[in-house]
Amino acid sequence: MKSRLLTAVAFAIFAAACASGTSVGQVKTNPGRYVDRNVTVRGTVTSSWGIPLVPLKMYQVDDGTGEILIVSDDGRVPSRGARVKVRGKVGEFAGLGGRSIGLHLRAHDIDYDR
Repeated sequence: MKSRLLTAVAFAIFAAACASGTSVGQVKTNPGRYVDRNVTVRGTVTSSWGIPLVPLKMYQVDDGTGEILIVSDDGRVPSRGARVKVRGKVGEFAGLGGRSIGLHLRAHDIDYDR
């Protein structure tokens, strides 16, 4: 009886973690595990910017565990304070001494939370 209950609780925790996506803290703590892999992060846009006539748009998303740069080809840039769910591939510009430099998420898809 106890083992079934523990199994059910473990499964519920695992399912909740999968549904909520990957935390920014997890990506930043262990970038080697996530670079070149697709992840989903949810959070609040803390800053955003784009340059007119340049297709790349950038914004920062904070999920409470950390902040990550999002790079997007999408013509829209979410405004500061927007709640978003972003799916994309984790990348870095370089690695130096075991540290990731330029860790970012190259967005494939964005949804606005309501």
